[in-house]
Amino acid sequence: MNNMHTVYLSLGSNLGNRQVNLDQALKLISERMRLGKVSSIYDTEPIGLTNQPRFLNLACEVFTNLTPDGLLALIKGIELKMGRYSRTGEPRIIDIDVVLFGDQVINTPNLIIPHPRMHERAFVLVPLKEIAPDVVHPVLHKTIKELDKAVVEVQGVLKFDS
Repeated sequence: MNNMHTVYLSLGSNLGNRQVNLDQALKLISERMRLGKVSSIYDTEPIGLTNQPRFLNLACEVFTNLTPDGLLALIKGIELKMGRYSRTGEPRIIDIDVVLFGDQVINTPNLIIPHPRMHERAFVLVPLKEIAPDVVHPVLHKTIKELDKAVVEVQGVLKFDS
């Protein structure tokens, strides 16, 4: 029984050594799932958050046979293992969001997929476009490339040179 799902994650960090944090998160993810394509790293403005350091963000593709809830539990465990105890809106060592889970649409109190604000966020779309430009959003029925083009503000998303 091989129920392998293609999943896209968005990773961000704005505390400590941001690049090391992203590398560590990818390592931990790859220990539990098969890691596919990984985007370049982007230096981005915190959106809707004041007085915070800039983020480093990337997108990655993973292949998993976990359920959406199982995947959520795994990534929350990775965040905790890396020291993320903060609530939403505070600076964080790592933030891992499930952006797309195949073409599934999920809306539960714990999990909304596709990510409800992904189509408004250049820091999600720019890295995602790099690795999955033709993937179609299962609710908006537009490709990632089309969604990225529709984001009006550039939102300070710059390719990061380490």
